[in-house]
Amino acid sequence: MSKLAVVSSATVLGVEGRAVRVEVHVGQGLPAFTIVGLPDAACREARDRVRAAIATSGLSWPLQRITVNLAPSSLRKVGGGLDLAIAIGVLVADDKVGAAAVTGMGFVGELGLDGTVQPVAGTVPLVDALDADVVVVARDSAEEARLVDRHVVRPVSTLTELVKALKGEEPWPEHPRPASPPGPPPVPDLTDVRGQPVARHALELAAAGGHNLLFVGPPGAGKTMLAQRLPGILPPLTPEEALLTTRVHSAAGLIRPGFGLVAAPPFRAPHHSSSMVSLVGGGTATMRPGELSLAAGGVLFLDELGEFQPSALDALRQPIEEGCVRVSRARATITLPARFLLVAAMNPCPCGQGGPGECTCTDTARLRYRRRLSAPLLDRFDLRVDVARPDVDELLRGRGGEPSATVRERVLAARARAAARGVTSNARLPAERLETEAPLTPGALTMIETSLRQGRLSARGLARIRRVALTVADLAGLEGPLRAEEIGQALALRQDPMPLDRAVA
Repeated sequence: MSKLAVVSSATVLGVEGRAVRVEVHVGQGLPAFTIVGLPDAACREARDRVRAAIATSGLSWPLQRITVNLAPSSLRKVGGGLDLAIAIGVLVADDKVGAAAVTGMGFVGELGLDGTVQPVAGTVPLVDALDADVVVVARDSAEEARLVDRHVVRPVSTLTELVKALKGEEPWPEHPRPASPPGPPPVPDLTDVRGQPVARHALELAAAGGHNLLFVGPPGAGKTMLAQRLPGILPPLTPEEALLTTRVHSAAGLIRPGFGLVAAPPFRAPHHSSSMVSLVGGGTATMRPGELSLAAGGVLFLDELGEFQPSALDALRQPIEEGCVRVSRARATITLPARFLLVAAMNPCPCGQGGPGECTCTDTARLRYRRRLSAPLLDRFDLRVDVARPDVDELLRGRGGEPSATVRERVLAARARAAARGVTSNARLPAERLETEAPLTPGALTMIETSLRQGRLSARGLARIRRVALTVADLAGLEGPLRAEEIGQALALRQDPMPLDRAVA
């Protein structure tokens, strides 16, 4: 006599969970175990994991033909997170567990050969996709599953423990909740930076207005040091941003057991050898999020910008404008979040010196290096700053600048003024609202007109200049139309750091 069991579970595609209906049929025929429904290699291997886990848990394996269908069949199923649901489906279809016991429950977890329930990457989106009252997960995934805050979470350590609870032989296990995890490591403080007043001011503007920032200077000037201190002056993530960032990091398997929401802005610094796929995401059946998505809500720092592949850099242009990445493949199209603050650093030339009498590069080498960055990409940096090596006296005898805590107070005040305009930062202010939110005085208008006629500004650059000038005014606590002083400061911080005429000088 054949019997059918249906169990709820989920799989991950990108950063979104997709509900999966695990249908298990046990019927007459030669003993066999088949999984259909577009499983990937890891999912097909569940046949061996589930069989061994049931056997080592002291339960008998049905010597009949077993067919597992993962519905919907048009959705590719990835990873080992369906193991637990498949095992429970086999036990229900074989009358080892009553069907009523699993009604209204969802199961997410990978099985070890000894019957232990292992955590899986993407617990947050997986649990969020389940339309069930109770969700059973691995013990180490319990805190991550509770972040969704819509289900009763039942953590289990072994398949035996789960089966006894479902059959009513023992109560659900009460695993003690882990102690509060240690906080994030301390962020380097701006007071460590000696000198560099212009670069420090640009960093503050970037944090206050969400403006993309490019540092150009010789090695040892402090470009990376400055960028690493940016998270310390950024505001904390809002609850919505924290949940989105946590979802992305969960899908990437970067959340450690016991850690809760990602509340601090993330700081991602991929190596310059990173491929385009590793930056934008995709590349596998799971459509894994890339570095752009992992930096969502925080900072994406590209050190040695001129050493990145030009195609990888140009792939940043659309995400910078739209705040998301659309990855299209033959089987699926997904949208990944990518709203980040872009900070980059690079040398002025291949040898790194760049200064008159110091550079050893040929004209051809300088031109080739300059052209690795396309004009459209450079146009998306609101702030472009030359960073020279600090003065010897400042380096040896100078005092540190303002601490991050003091700068952060000004940043929070500027962000509050942006929030009053209905945006989280001035960089997100729509262009059509600039006339009302950032009007210009006659002197400021003349200065902008001159820059446009000289070709120093594009139409995109015009809007970005006004947003930066608005941030300058917010930090100074100024009201009213933007003056020539604010526009002039924004223009001074948007100079081309590597003009072609200087490259061949």
